[in-house]
Amino acid sequence: MEFVLWILAVILVVAGILALFRRQLLWGIVLIVVGLLVGPGGVSIFN
Repeated sequence: MEFVLWILAVILVVAGILALFRRQLLWGIVLIVVGLLVGPGGVSIFN
């Protein structure tokens, strides 16, 4: 389960960075923050 959450976090952060490049600032920030919460540091949120 941790591996799946880590992959999801990477996808969210990459999508957030791409959104920032497309000048969608708010959406990009939201995706990056959610990705960081889901990622390795935030796995405990779902356990």
